[in-house]
Amino acid sequence: MNDKVQEPPRSLVCAIGSEETVLSDEDIKAKLIPFLESLGPREDILILPPDFTRFHSQSGKITQFISEHYNFTPRAKDDAPPSKISKTSEGEDVSIKGGSDTEETKPPKMQILPALGTHAPMTEEQIKTMFGEELAAKKPNPFLVHEWRKDVITIGRAPSEMVKDATNGMVDQPWPAQLNKLVWSKRNHDPKTQPHKSLILSIGQVVPHEVMGMANFNKNLFVGVGGVEAINMSHFIGAVYGMENMMGRASNPLRSILNYASKTYLEKELDLWYVLTVMGTNKITGGLEMRGLYIGNDIECYNRACDLSLKVNFTLLEKAPKKVVVYLDEGEYHSTWLGNKAIYRTRMAIATGGELIILAPGVRKFGEDDQVDELIRQYGYVGTPAVMKAMEDSPILKENLSAVAHLIHGSSEGRFSVTYCPGHLTREEVEGVGFKYQDLNEVQKIYDTKVLKDGWNVKKDEENGTEEEFYYVSNPALGLWATQDRFKETEEKTERNAAVSISSQQVACDGSGGVGGWEKPPV
Repeated sequence: MNDKVQEPPRSLVCAIGSEETVLSDEDIKAKLIPFLESLGPREDILILPPDFTRFHSQSGKITQFISEHYNFTPRAKDDAPPSKISKTSEGEDVSIKGGSDTEETKPPKMQILPALGTHAPMTEEQIKTMFGEELAAKKPNPFLVHEWRKDVITIGRAPSEMVKDATNGMVDQPWPAQLNKLVWSKRNHDPKTQPHKSLILSIGQVVPHEVMGMANFNKNLFVGVGGVEAINMSHFIGAVYGMENMMGRASNPLRSILNYASKTYLEKELDLWYVLTVMGTNKITGGLEMRGLYIGNDIECYNRACDLSLKVNFTLLEKAPKKVVVYLDEGEYHSTWLGNKAIYRTRMAIATGGELIILAPGVRKFGEDDQVDELIRQYGYVGTPAVMKAMEDSPILKENLSAVAHLIHGSSEGRFSVTYCPGHLTREEVEGVGFKYQDLNEVQKIYDTKVLKDGWNVKKDEENGTEEEFYYVSNPALGLWATQDRFKETEEKTERNAAVSISSQQVACDGSGGVGGWEKPPV
């Protein structure tokens, strides 16, 4: 293991990682298990991992380690801890086996609530693949389904002034802090005088994110297991501020709102700890490796992870590719709601007038639930002016601001073209929402993902004696790509608070990528 260990404050239990670090399972356990031991015995444990769309975060593996530590599921035979030896009253040696140094061997009640947000529930096969057969087969089933439209409670509100500042006056109402009811039921009203009986562990990967700037931390709570009202407003605030102004920035107005809610409500009553990972790609093998592990109960844990993620997951290009080809894993991406990460994560890299080709063998629908799917089919990815005009005229869109934000984020605003090559959608369906269509099998003959390497590639046309240079991304969820000039431009916009009040008649500036990048005042 090659790593750099920083001396953490008390709230930061583990901060280990660097651009070269490779953390093995043993390295992870060496930090995770002593941390769990230090918390003492608990009656129940609630784990909040991501869903299958974040399979590569290694959150599933970490969940398995936690389960084994508490004897909720058995360890692998080759991973059993050495027996502890104690003496009976007669002086005989007795072997006591278990995953804990405590004498308590009865496992606590353990529940696992994947942070679905707006996503579809995990399938049995996805649970088995991500969390292992032991947890998948456990009876009674520890896995719960978060239903964002009905399973929530509003625990408080961020002041309307914060929301107004974040949207430059476009939205002037309090932001509701909403959580799954089960999470809020774990609170301790007087932690100073009585020990916590419940433990909440929020697990996930920190990586650049289109709505929140950087993924995870309290997003896993307020969005991952949040409710309709909060998620809708969060996505819309992010769209107003501007996706290109947001991505890759740990500090932004939307995150400030969530941080306020964390500090005001969560940290006072919940024994909530974050286990955050930073994942990187091996440049030789192309395989994923854990570069960093951070464990803590406040924002310091998140900030440290963000610092490393920006070094590991953010690729600055010297020139803008005219063509970008992105592959969406068939098991991970089954909707454009998920698959449009191909657009979000590469849009700051693509040249004006360029083309984005998305190879999407698993994509079979647009939205993650029926209502959002219907809205996407009806209104399409037609650019911010048209979407805003539709919202002005549609009560249903006004009630589904996350869908509005998604439609804004999914448009190139005419700066480059987007060609979708789905495995299960027709030409009519794809062109009906505003994208170009090409047959997946035909395009894969030209761009063979089995031989392409991440980064710059050259395709030779022997017949015509020509060459085509293009940029390839094998998994857009793992990073963010931008040219130096475009990222610098968005930094300057952020500094001067580029978010402006807009109307459906506005014209987007070059490279806007959403409402927040718009510079012209309403007509």
